[in-house]
Amino acid sequence: MTTENFNPVEWITTKEAADLTGYATAYFRQLIKRSRLQAKKRGRDWFLKKAEVLAYAEKMQQLGPQKYNPWRTGARQRKKTAE
Repeated sequence: MTTENFNPVEWITTKEAADLTGYATAYFRQLIKRSRLQAKKRGRDWFLKKAEVLAYAEKMQQLGPQKYNPWRTGARQRKKTAE
């Protein structure tokens, strides 16, 4: 990420994302590692797109208990077709 493309309004640190959503900073690092959220490393800090963080938090809020259901992503259908 170059300095001229960096807009502090669009990008936030994992700490700021945690403060904004209530999730832990380690959880955001896991999401980055799993490529669930777009992130860029600048120095020693990871920066996330603020809009994506808010959208992810909203989606998890809407899913409620379903976010823990491993079958909601269609894994059951993929397993049946693989057999």
